[in-house]
Amino acid sequence: MKEKIKWFVILHIIILVYSLNSICSKTAAQYEFLSPKWIFFYAIVVCILGFYAIAWQQVLKHLPLITTYANKAVTTLWGLVWGFVIFHEGITIQKVVGAAVVILGVYLVVSGDEDSSATKEDSKEDGNNA
Repeated sequence: MKEKIKWFVILHIIILVYSLNSICSKTAAQYEFLSPKWIFFYAIVVCILGFYAIAWQQVLKHLPLITTYANKAVTTLWGLVWGFVIFHEGITIQKVVGAAVVILGVYLVVSGDEDSSATKEDSKEDGNNA
């Protein structure tokens, strides 16, 4: 169980880093195409995506795909936070409700995955005792 929690924490750190991609993309869009600042921010985007691709593969070795992919939706929440903190975008009730729906969906998928894993383990134990 500790191992699974460790990989969930790692997954969410990776998702946090991945969410920074949006900040760099939006910042780059404020500069003229192919200007030094535009190139700088898009270079950061490429680096973040490279890190994310490698890190994602490592997490998939330890957590089910359905669980990891569902957790990726948390980037919606990070987008809301970054938009407010960095770009001074408003937080509306619709955005909060939307983020809450995403988080609830992630919870339901992850808890459903845990229930099915427990059922499989129980079935294996029953088969070994026969």
